[in-house]
Amino acid sequence: MTEAHPLRVVLCWHMHQPQYQDLIGGEHLEPWTYLHGIKDYVDMAVHLESCPGAAAVVNFSPVLLEQLADFSQQLGAHLRSGAPLRNRVLALLAPGGVPRDPLERERAVRACLRANRERLIERFAPYRELADLAQTFLRPGGAAIGYASDDFIVDLAVWYHIAWLGETVRLGDPRVEPLIERGRHYEAAHCRVLLEIVADVMGSLIPRYRRLFGSGQVELSVTPYGHPIVPLVVDFAAAREALPGVPLPETPGYPGGVDRARWHVGRAIQVFSAHFGVRPQGCWPSEGSVSEATLQLLEDFGFEWAASGEAVLRNSLAASRPLLNPAAALNAGDARSHTLPAAEAPAPGAPDGLHCVYTLPGRDLRCFFRHDGLSDLIGFTYSKWHGDDAAANLVHRIEELQQAFASDPDRVVAVILDGENAWEYFPFNAYFFLKAMYQRLAEHPRIRLTTFSRCIAEGMRARELPRLVAGSWVYGNFSTWIGQVGKNRAWDLLCEAKSAFDRVVVEGTLDEQAQRAAERQLGICEGSDWCWWFGDENPAEVVASFDALYRRHLANLYRLLGEEPPESLAQPIAHGGGAPEHGGAMKRSAEAAA
Repeated sequence: MTEAHPLRVVLCWHMHQPQYQDLIGGEHLEPWTYLHGIKDYVDMAVHLESCPGAAAVVNFSPVLLEQLADFSQQLGAHLRSGAPLRNRVLALLAPGGVPRDPLERERAVRACLRANRERLIERFAPYRELADLAQTFLRPGGAAIGYASDDFIVDLAVWYHIAWLGETVRLGDPRVEPLIERGRHYEAAHCRVLLEIVADVMGSLIPRYRRLFGSGQVELSVTPYGHPIVPLVVDFAAAREALPGVPLPETPGYPGGVDRARWHVGRAIQVFSAHFGVRPQGCWPSEGSVSEATLQLLEDFGFEWAASGEAVLRNSLAASRPLLNPAAALNAGDARSHTLPAAEAPAPGAPDGLHCVYTLPGRDLRCFFRHDGLSDLIGFTYSKWHGDDAAANLVHRIEELQQAFASDPDRVVAVILDGENAWEYFPFNAYFFLKAMYQRLAEHPRIRLTTFSRCIAEGMRARELPRLVAGSWVYGNFSTWIGQVGKNRAWDLLCEAKSAFDRVVVEGTLDEQAQRAAERQLGICEGSDWCWWFGDENPAEVVASFDALYRRHLANLYRLLGEEPPESLAQPIAHGGGAPEHGGAMKRSAEAAA
């Protein structure tokens, strides 16, 4: 009788925020890093702490780690000595934090309404009433904002932050309930208590994940420093491997792209090691974007594993079929790797080849591929279900896979998705879903939660993939970042700035400190987040925000180089106008379903 094996399941949560801080002035221009910190990053840690039998991979982008640390430091300095808070929304809770300028007051009110109406605003009656009243102050013309008092804006800001608190914070911190019960008329002492709660959560995040790693429950991995799409940084032509006719930027390629890709990977290791005290073994490349050159680069830096999306594997298996030997079988002399026979190569939609680990010919780095269906269920569907029902459905689907693969010990189901943006669409920040999911999976006799590094350490055999077609987890290609007019224009502006950087470095006019600052600023400009938002399908307000921030980062790069920013940076790149699912912050893996 064939022995039945528990099915390995890896839950991989990617934690990332783009660089919202102006690296010259120091101001954090958007609040999303600390808001997700007090809501999602803390909840995700507490759920794991509360279920010791569970395991997961948590991936951090280095720019997020740096911002989390900065917020923790500035909150501590403010509470100790009254040092200014370098975000305008957070500063509304500080003494004298309500601005006097009418335009700034209007911006403050608008900022405190940027929350999920159903899940965050409607949940709390006082917040709902304040939000409804705020709309009367925001009528066209702007005159009504003068009737919004300081007390009103403070109350609105307090409720904004209470609503953004993670469910585990609301349940676990006794200081929260009195603030909720008060309802209105918050005074300076109440605001200080709320700032202390925020400071305590922010200061706990990195230590919490370090402890989870130290216990062996969590594997921590990293993304290249600025969250760049490495295959495109290395070679624009990588976009045409999955989309042969896609239009490319006017510039033939990103200047010095290979060196810049190496810089991002090397810097990521440095930042990660500084925060967690260890060197990462695995890498979730930004947006699961991979190419053969990217995987070689990661292996050169000593990474053991990387991961990408299901569509990348499907494209790669299709391209590999002509290269596969139909008679290939398990190489008895090499327990580490075997080649996927052509007869096993799955047709589109079939799952068989998905739940394996792969290597490229002559390489050691293992590549895992995400189960798109399960990942999208968590990201887009289960938020509409009761938490227990959603967890039961997820477990049932994994049970079906376990039954199909019970005789094969070399199978793993990889569920990989954003660890922050999905939860605001769930009731109670997905508290009941996540709690039930971890408990059911951790206690299941035929399912074993694990990590990618543990799969490798246990000797899980890899299949050889003759060819990798470059792409990302989004649709299996790079259309999210290149190919449209606005996206290509953004690349051309970046190429111009990189050429200026190269020229100034060659001229030797910068001292070592100034050159390091410019190099870091360039890394921020090379991030993927800017082109993600450029496109008519995205909301106009969000596109305008990211457009302005990207051009600001580019202008700061020129200033750090000692040069005047070009006039082209004064012109918007894209305009948007769409209404995508989940506001565009998340995408489904398949274009037809988006």
